[in-house]
Amino acid sequence: MAKKYLVTLTPEERQWLTALLSAGKRSALTLTRARVLLKADQAAGGPAWEDAEIAQALDCGLRTVERVRQRFVERGLEQALGRKPQDRPSRERKFDGAAEARLIALACSQPPKGRARWTLKLLADRLVELEVFESVSDETVRRVLKKTNSSHT
Repeated sequence: MAKKYLVTLTPEERQWLTALLSAGKRSALTLTRARVLLKADQAAGGPAWEDAEIAQALDCGLRTVERVRQRFVERGLEQALGRKPQDRPSRERKFDGAAEARLIALACSQPPKGRARWTLKLLADRLVELEVFESVSDETVRRVLKKTNSSHT
């Protein structure tokens, strides 16, 4: 059966992939995909191995070889080496820019009477009181504050 996705590397691409492999400073996944592309190369001087041969030589699955070929032809070299981006995140972000700014402003304000400082639970409860969110966990508040590098002094 004729291959639907033929990998034809330019000399520059082949040289770049070879340099990438010799450096060895990438993830194993990226290096394996680079090896797949080099073995599948149909250009003049390329080995043009069959998918089964590549899978056996590189100790990976046949579908992996097929997907790398397909991604190279459809999306290019960089996309073939990296992970496929998610079509949509598995969970929508709760904090947008406005809510994040509101949280930071609240965290930098005076704590409630009888308290020396804001706790994560107090911040989460206050955000619900102010109707910024219907509900929010203190762990979500912690992650947002950790990400912002804001100083409370």
